[in-house]
Amino acid sequence: MRIFNKNLRLQDVTIMYFTALAAVMVILVASYQVPSSAVEVSSLKSNPSSSLPPLPMPFRVPLDPRGELQLAWNISYADQKIYMELRIANLKHGVILGMSDRGELTNADLVVLWDSGTKSYFGDAWSDSKGHVSLDSQQDYELIETKQAPNSCYLLFKRSFSTCDPRDYLIEEGTVHIIYGFLDQPLASLEQLNLSQIHTGLQRVLLLRPDTPSPTLPPDVQKLEVLAPNVIIPNQETTYWCFIQKLPENMPKSHIVMYESVITPGNEAIVHHIEVFECSPDVRDVPEYSGSCDDKMKPSKLNFCRHVLAAWAMGAEAFYYPPDAGLPIGGPGSSRFLRLEVHYHNPLLISDRHDSSGIRLHFTPSLRRYDAGIMELGLVYTPVMAIPPKQHTFYLSGYCTSKCTQTALPPGGIYIFASQLHTHLAGRGVRTVLVRGGKELEVVQEDQHFSTHYQTIRVLLKMVNVLPGDVLITKCTYNTEDRSKPTVGGFGIMEEMCVNYIHYYPRTRLELCKTHVDPGYLQKYFNFINRFHGNDQCACGEVNVTEQYSQLQWDAFTGEVLDSLYNTAPMSMHCNQSSARLFPGEWDKQPVPVVTSILEKPRYPCEGGVLPTSQPATPPN
Repeated sequence: MRIFNKNLRLQDVTIMYFTALAAVMVILVASYQVPSSAVEVSSLKSNPSSSLPPLPMPFRVPLDPRGELQLAWNISYADQKIYMELRIANLKHGVILGMSDRGELTNADLVVLWDSGTKSYFGDAWSDSKGHVSLDSQQDYELIETKQAPNSCYLLFKRSFSTCDPRDYLIEEGTVHIIYGFLDQPLASLEQLNLSQIHTGLQRVLLLRPDTPSPTLPPDVQKLEVLAPNVIIPNQETTYWCFIQKLPENMPKSHIVMYESVITPGNEAIVHHIEVFECSPDVRDVPEYSGSCDDKMKPSKLNFCRHVLAAWAMGAEAFYYPPDAGLPIGGPGSSRFLRLEVHYHNPLLISDRHDSSGIRLHFTPSLRRYDAGIMELGLVYTPVMAIPPKQHTFYLSGYCTSKCTQTALPPGGIYIFASQLHTHLAGRGVRTVLVRGGKELEVVQEDQHFSTHYQTIRVLLKMVNVLPGDVLITKCTYNTEDRSKPTVGGFGIMEEMCVNYIHYYPRTRLELCKTHVDPGYLQKYFNFINRFHGNDQCACGEVNVTEQYSQLQWDAFTGEVLDSLYNTAPMSMHCNQSSARLFPGEWDKQPVPVVTSILEKPRYPCEGGVLPTSQPATPPN
């Protein structure tokens, strides 16, 4: 049989070729309508005896401002897996849950529930640099069970901390940026989806938490609630509300042994985080105040209320002190005033919503063996330290030197059991490491996905024993790509900080252990850079440091020399007592601590290693 006609024209051949190619594409698209690697939800059969997590879901957080999407989870450190339960109210045609470096919709690790119009599917997916979504060739999210309840749908699934899939997010200690989205129409193909074209949102959580059981509170425990006074939440996206509260008259010295959040019902998705500060004992009277923390007319004495007592962020559970320690409150020499600060995140601009959220302190007059203390590590709040503009990544480090710990710590040292990392808007990561004998011994706390919008006191997975002569280095990572001028250190939100507030026991007189570069060497830097750029009329020393930084010609060389200066020049050491006075000794022109051995990052099993489990440290005798 003759297949080809000898009179067939080239045009006819071309038409036949493209017709066949189109037919093949139709077949391929049709075959994708039922993805072989996704799970058809309607055909799933749950197996609770083998698949459900071993414990209830102890952690939960609302994801969207309306509370229609709620995430709950549990952690298995033995299996290095996380179990997640997603509750979806008013489900339409699907939902997306994902993780990315800083909450971007691009290059995100996703899990997707979607329907094609006739069937529903569940699959592990990812988004590319333009937000287009594709199924992952390696399906690492395992769907365990689906449940339907009145007005809600539940998905139960699990995933390993590390999958060794380059498209998957590595779940590690620190802030995790959760993205979510709702699908309002069916998808014939998942590849039709672009995250920029649907309603999405962002929430920040701490997924990995210590798995130790909650201790029992003493029988004589009392409660003190520090609550917002029936505030009408402003109909703006972001509000920081401040309120001054007095302690009870003649309150004896007591120990705070636990605190927890108190959230007004219905406001769970708006109250973002809460902090309670103790005012300085040197300020005898702090005026009553209830209003915006940013109000320029607020009493100036509120600036003396900076000593952190408690901090909570959305998704955090109750905070317990170790059995042998408690945070002192009340008694002679303490302040009678507390400052409550509540952050409201109200992107939907909801009006006429009343709120009385805050913190409930649990304290006992039966003092425990040790007073707990709070110590500041990192950089001094000073414009001497600065970050060049247009930097994708720039590092600043602050030191608690061996000389200071040798001078101020008891022979058995201290035990750090929790910490609160802190930067302002340019901060991207914070890491505090313990150095002994020039070798990095262990990480105290680390968050390489840090956000200033999600700060809370975090219980360490393992307590850290700091001995006299040890060094604590706090290193912060910054990004100033969106800034045209240098960012100096200071208290303003557009200035920067690099701090770790460590919670420890037994309490010592050491309250602040921080550094900054020696000012004399910084002046040498200004002189050198100005001469290098041909500016012989440098006004160095005649204007303040902030102005000197702003007058520099910023290029790669200027930034590299500044980085070198910070890492090699002598430092001014602030080894301060609680009275704000330095410990006796010489603290200027101190050398930068030498680190000869750096810790390797723990590896996951698929990388040929085993991660440490969450185990408490042995307390002192």
